[in-house]
Amino acid sequence: MTDMTDAKIVIVATDGFEQSELFVPLEQLREKGATVHVATLDGDAIKGWDKDNWGKSVDADTKIADVKVEDYDCIVLPGGQINPDLLRVEADAIKLIQGFVSKGKIVAAICHAPWLLIEADVVRGREMTSYHSIKTDLKNAGAQWVDQQIAISNGIITSRSPEDLDAFVSKIVEEVKEGKHPRPNAA
Repeated sequence: MTDMTDAKIVIVATDGFEQSELFVPLEQLREKGATVHVATLDGDAIKGWDKDNWGKSVDADTKIADVKVEDYDCIVLPGGQINPDLLRVEADAIKLIQGFVSKGKIVAAICHAPWLLIEADVVRGREMTSYHSIKTDLKNAGAQWVDQQIAISNGIITSRSPEDLDAFVSKIVEEVKEGKHPRPNAA
């Protein structure tokens, strides 16, 4: 069992993240006592996407390449169309996700962020959800897609959209408190 005041969580994103999908977990997890860092490609601030235009910026705490899996209990991957599409071609981001999965750490992806899980080759045989437009992508990669607020498979949490953020953050808290999750088919 991990107390939330002892939990360390990293949010990995780049420009074009869905604004609410980064800020809501960042704020709510910090309110619950967790240490939450934001990691970006270059360690610089990034700008969100809010509905139909650019939104707020968030400062970064570190570079994705400098994140060490052993320093964190959980990785959170916000969606939006732009953010995960840009990150899924970045070797450091994919390697980091694979590291979290292989070490049994919590992985939480919302909206379009499961594209990153597909690229990391960690969806096969898992029940997952996502924004409806990438349902076929997940199915083609071997996931069992479900249309529900939260899907969880051995510590990998997926969620559909900003409307599911409260359930998404609650499940992150629950899973972090439970600790590591052994994964028989880890990456």
